[in-house]
Amino acid sequence: MRRPPAGDLVHRRQNGKFFLEIIAHPRFGLPFGQDRLIPIWVATLAVKQKSRTVHFKRAAQLLEFLQLPKDGIHYRRLIQGFQRIFAASIFFGTDAAQEGGKVFDWATFHFFDHMKLWFDRADVQNSPGPDRAENVITLSEGFYKEINQHPIPVEQHVVAGLANAPGLLDFYVWIVWKSWTVKANPARIPLFGPQGVRAG
Repeated sequence: MRRPPAGDLVHRRQNGKFFLEIIAHPRFGLPFGQDRLIPIWVATLAVKQKSRTVHFKRAAQLLEFLQLPKDGIHYRRLIQGFQRIFAASIFFGTDAAQEGGKVFDWATFHFFDHMKLWFDRADVQNSPGPDRAENVITLSEGFYKEINQHPIPVEQHVVAGLANAPGLLDFYVWIVWKSWTVKANPARIPLFGPQGVRAG
């Protein structure tokens, strides 16, 4: 997803009866582009630390993880990305007509319940900086449950290599998930249809 026009606060996609909406906070706007890297990194920390609440010393560790420059531009982009991800809500479900009426099967989702992050120039420059508490993020119960029940074993170097190609990163994560969960041998993934790449 490219940067949405200023003022756009809802991103909607429809696939048959299934719909997905991302609703932004008016102060921060919709998540886009490299923002998707933030949940991937936080999920990696949650798996390693085996905890719904993750701790890390410096926010710039995400830039190191992704092999991105630790400069002012990328750091500001990182701060804004955390704000957009934290403040966004995801709304999805199906609207199905059945005999005698209509069935609404809906759910809401968000990534984080709480975050306390320190951002300062010392962090960018990789210097010790002043004494302070660690950065802390508490994942939402739904996100943490999903990570534990359906882990996706992505490779760090691949994620870093695709950091500037969000569409390809989405495709890579989808392929890894599909390969991890498929039972048939050999497995065939169609390009079209409800289970195909285009629908994914």
